[in-house]
Amino acid sequence: MIEKMNLENILFLDIETVPEQENFTSLDSEMQTLWELKTQYQRKDEFTPEDFYERAGIWAEFGKIVCISVGYFTLKSDISHFRVTSFFGDETKILKDFSNLMGNHFSKPQHLLCGHNAKEFDIPFIARRMIINQIAIPSKLNLFGKKPWEVPHLDTLELWKFGDYKHFTSLKLLTKVLGIPSSKGDIDGSQVAHVFYVDQDIDRIITYCEKDVIAVAQVFLRFRREDLLIDEEILHV
Repeated sequence: MIEKMNLENILFLDIETVPEQENFTSLDSEMQTLWELKTQYQRKDEFTPEDFYERAGIWAEFGKIVCISVGYFTLKSDISHFRVTSFFGDETKILKDFSNLMGNHFSKPQHLLCGHNAKEFDIPFIARRMIINQIAIPSKLNLFGKKPWEVPHLDTLELWKFGDYKHFTSLKLLTKVLGIPSSKGDIDGSQVAHVFYVDQDIDRIITYCEKDVIAVAQVFLRFRREDLLIDEEILHV
């Protein structure tokens, strides 16, 4: 099935998120209580709500998107390129720019979205933050009333599971076992909030996010038993 897909119809994506506020004490009292209730199962007695707040970026109700990176293949005169671009800055602008890209270039029936664990994290997170920011959800993200086989999303984690739903494999591990050059730079997901709030270095986050998009595309090529992208074929725009 995936071998027959036109690569130019797939939009590869990854997002980076951080807690909506820099620290727990910046939340109002009601949100502090709601955070405590939301995370009581995950925290158990090991962490206080305040200590656990550094992980708030994984919940759309308490986090926000600071970068969406996307990549797509183009084929002209038998020359293939993978174009990568990122949206960053104010979250509302990030979401609107991403929505405009979807509407203008990836809204047709044949178009698909692809990420690693995107069905569980990236895509729901984007949709929820759009609702919170009062932005219309693009049709490719709006799954209401759609049957499973009608959902226009691919997920490299799901493809790797082969129906083994209890199985989780990180993108870093998957690239390693498939012989793909590491996607990670000098930070990992747990450090993004510190880089954003303390270092205030959005460029490092963009680089990290774009490398993940490239890695997802490389994994997809491996699944199709095709040659990996080389640096000269990757364009940052």
